[in-house]
Amino acid sequence: MKTTIEISDDLVQTAKAYAARQNMTLRALIERGLRLVLHADRKEESFRLRDASVSGNGLKAPYSDSDWARIRESIYEGRGN
Repeated sequence: MKTTIEISDDLVQTAKAYAARQNMTLRALIERGLRLVLHADRKEESFRLRDASVSGNGLKAPYSDSDWARIRESIYEGRGN
């Protein structure tokens, strides 16, 4: 797709010189820069679960030797269906 953008003269001159040293076109340099920025932003937006762990010594009696079914049963004990 063709598009027109306005870029400051000094930036274009610097970019053209860099592209020439890298044996690439100004177009390729601009596309590479855009891809890098967009990829970096995607990484920043990725979900990161905060550490919400707690210290402790595990389950207390009478649940220390129980399985999840027993713990769940205890949670709902006394409640009507």
